[in-house]
Amino acid sequence: MDMGARRQYFEILQEEYHKTKKREEKTAMLNEYCKNTKQNRKYVIQKFNCFLSPAPFRKKRPEIYDSRVIVALHKMWKIFDKPCGQRLKPSLKKEIVRLRTFGEIKISDTVVEKLKKISPPTIDRKLKFYKNKISNRRRYDGNNNPLLYQKIKIKTIYEQDRKDPGFHQMDIVEHCGASAAGTYGCSVNLTNLSFGWTETEAIMGKGQENALSAFEKIRQRCPVEITEIHPDNDSSFINWHLVKFCEDKKIEFSRSRPFKKNDNGFIEQKNSTNVRKVFGHLRYDTEKEIEILNDLYHNELRLYKNFFQPIMFLKEKKRIKSKIIRKYDEPKTPFERIIESKSVPDSIKQKLSEIYQNLNPAELKRQIDKKIRMLFDVHQKKTKNPISPFKKQIPNMKTFGKVLYDSTSTASVR
Repeated sequence: MDMGARRQYFEILQEEYHKTKKREEKTAMLNEYCKNTKQNRKYVIQKFNCFLSPAPFRKKRPEIYDSRVIVALHKMWKIFDKPCGQRLKPSLKKEIVRLRTFGEIKISDTVVEKLKKISPPTIDRKLKFYKNKISNRRRYDGNNNPLLYQKIKIKTIYEQDRKDPGFHQMDIVEHCGASAAGTYGCSVNLTNLSFGWTETEAIMGKGQENALSAFEKIRQRCPVEITEIHPDNDSSFINWHLVKFCEDKKIEFSRSRPFKKNDNGFIEQKNSTNVRKVFGHLRYDTEKEIEILNDLYHNELRLYKNFFQPIMFLKEKKRIKSKIIRKYDEPKTPFERIIESKSVPDSIKQKLSEIYQNLNPAELKRQIDKKIRMLFDVHQKKTKNPISPFKKQIPNMKTFGKVLYDSTSTASVR
């Protein structure tokens, strides 16, 4: 039975179904129809219970805000930088007469009165077409990334070779405190995926040349040769200075996907453990503070983290019903992982072993704590206001580039 025959069959049975009052006859009709058409019984009951006559015609309400009002509203919306209905409503009341006087908009008195009376929800409803048009244009625009971003290869977390001893992830941590205004200190962080060895350098500002200079210094200190770096999409790293340097030194360059932090998951963890948990969320924007940061990065903190802080690597992850079970390898320090590696030359292992023999972890910890207290004292003298270093700070007002700190601020800002 085709669709046309089934429709005719249904129309005949539906009329008889609604005329009869006996339950047994209705049941028989339903059974007959379901048997012949092979349709679901519940669906057939809904079809049979539909109204026989078409829905009554509903008289359309007269339209108050016609096309002339919408055209004028759209022009006003663009003049005031495309605000929402609630913000556009006061401007319509106050400025529409003045704009007519200036000759910016030519409308009748009737349209003026309608625009003064229109409500914010109606404004948003009438402008919905234009807003969707802008949204679709943004969504379907072509890739506007510059040529350099297209040139650099993207690698996801699954495409990065963790067994390659020269593969390093890189990121930058901002020490801007409660305001990103002006120039402030940043920490360029680099970590090795195979061993977890981390090197950091503090710079003033996020300039491209400063970031390149920091990378050169890190490269000289790093015990393992750097064969590939993998930063995120920050312009401090994705620039011709660093790309040209890597090409000259034959260092491969890859980057993460935009808005995918997990592609740089290893360095994001080090940003927390090696920078934020040590120096907090304060604003460091003086040469003295940068000097103390680098003193720690070059000496005690570097040695303490890489020689005496064990790390664990994920070996296996599997899901059992609703639980994810993770298994990690034996905790080892980055130094121990380098010593056990067969891909690292013996000369480097011997040099690191000699350094390790002369290190006292207790003395290193005392020196780290001493210099961190010195850093916090310098910051307190600068601001003249005690702030907890490890509480994230709420953005505050700034006047002429000077940050006004709030000792009670606790909200989250990075």
